[in-house]
Amino acid sequence: MTAETNEKNIRSGYMWFAGVILAILGAVDSAYLLWLKLTGQVAACQNIGDCEAVNSSRYAEFGGIPIALFGLLAYFLIIALFFLELKFPEWKDSLLLANFGVTFAGTLYSFYLTYVELFILKAVCPFCVVSAVIIVILFIISTLRLYIAYSSDE
Repeated sequence: MTAETNEKNIRSGYMWFAGVILAILGAVDSAYLLWLKLTGQVAACQNIGDCEAVNSSRYAEFGGIPIALFGLLAYFLIIALFFLELKFPEWKDSLLLANFGVTFAGTLYSFYLTYVELFILKAVCPFCVVSAVIIVILFIISTLRLYIAYSSDE
């Protein structure tokens, strides 16, 4: 193993760990938003945003299913993809691409939801912003990990 290959593995390993931690934080955030939606509770963000306006809007559901559930499932999928890399190293290329695809789709949808918050609802939910930031960072990590995996050792 060359020094450059070893350095690439270390960088990728740090990004793997950061990605797992971020995906867990995103899952917790989405689970909280889902709990709020399902129980009708008021979010703990009265002084820094209007979670209630966002979470009770028609945009907080898709086909009658809370958006937060889709977010939670997406974060679970991202976590699973990360851990599948450990279990099945021979699938790493496909898993990296799958992670890229999920985080890319999540980023696009988060941009749409952020647009809805700012320009349609004119209300911002800090917990939604946290999820959007997390998925964007996960997208950046997945992009960098793909770059590292496919960059030349020469």
